[in-house]
Amino acid sequence: MTKKENLPFKGEIIGFTIEIVEAENKQIQGFRGKVVDETANTIVIEHDDREIKILKDQILKLEIIELGIRVAGRLLKGRPEERIKR
Repeated sequence: MTKKENLPFKGEIIGFTIEIVEAENKQIQGFRGKVVDETANTIVIEHDDREIKILKDQILKLEIIELGIRVAGRLLKGRPEERIKR
């Protein structure tokens, strides 16, 4: 499957497996896990049998594995229900 880059994403990401492709905080770059929660400013993923809370501001680009798309972190800002309305 070809990866699609920087597409507008208006859906819910809870339940999808993501990988942080590019991040301001290099310690979280490459993290991969299932999204278990999302707030206006954070994403919580299950990574190596633990839950990790990541600030959305730190994410520059992530890949939604099941959909085969890469999304710029700035497109995830705000509450999920507000993103759907945009």
